[in-house]
Amino acid sequence: MNYTGDVTVGEAWEALEKEEKAILIDVRTQAEWAFVGICDLSNLDKSPLLVSWQNYPHMEINPAFTDIIMAKDISKDSPIYFLCRSGVRSKSAAAAMVSMGYENCYNILGGFEGDRDELGHRGQSGGWKSAGLPWTQN
Repeated sequence: MNYTGDVTVGEAWEALEKEEKAILIDVRTQAEWAFVGICDLSNLDKSPLLVSWQNYPHMEINPAFTDIIMAKDISKDSPIYFLCRSGVRSKSAAAAMVSMGYENCYNILGGFEGDRDELGHRGQSGGWKSAGLPWTQN
């Protein structure tokens, strides 16, 4: 699948901070947003767009994914940064939006929680949370 490229969580934060048109799209599930947390972009006067790539609990691809994003009237040249748990679903989401004519779709490496650590837990090794970037939890 083709998408613009991969960026680190730090590079994504810097782009969101410096580029007015930059957007963060979190493609995780409703359950992940509710129980794990979401990126807090309030210091940037932004908020992440929450659009699931897969529908929980069966995890089938969300057939409305591209339509939901296209309905947001995002400029096709805006830098869009896609985030999931670990950086896998977000690659597919970025590629889907490139196929719809969006020019700058990036996958955020490590996602929100990063890879599993030696104990099998996420959130301590790589990703948004372990980088110390702002996030919130309901």
